[in-house]
Amino acid sequence: MNRKFLIAGALLGGLAVVLGAFAAHGLKKIVDPDGVAVFQTGVQYQMYHVLALLAVGILYETYPNRLIHRLGMFFIGGTVLFSGSLYLLTILKIIDLPGVKAAGVVTPFGGVLFIVGWCLLLLGVSGNSKSQGKL
Repeated sequence: MNRKFLIAGALLGGLAVVLGAFAAHGLKKIVDPDGVAVFQTGVQYQMYHVLALLAVGILYETYPNRLIHRLGMFFIGGTVLFSGSLYLLTILKIIDLPGVKAAGVVTPFGGVLFIVGWCLLLLGVSGNSKSQGKL
């Protein structure tokens, strides 16, 4: 197991529950339905990748290689950039600050990190030990 990914998954998972509860109960009072939907998308993708990150922490015991380690880092980075930018978009909209569109530029980069992470998972468990590199 990779304890670092399990801890990160637990922390990000708890945060996803808190943010999801906020979106369901408090956010809809202060932002329009589109803003709630954007925020909720961030929560959903965060939780999906929390579950994946927990799986990575467990998979690492069977496949302790560089690719599996990197994919965990890509999932964490993707969560921060993708979900974090969606949260920031909503907050900027609430407080009516300029820069809302600029914050949205970051979101696709988080999505790319997610995609790369999933590709690394495929490579990391595929069995080609030369490309994986042991840690």
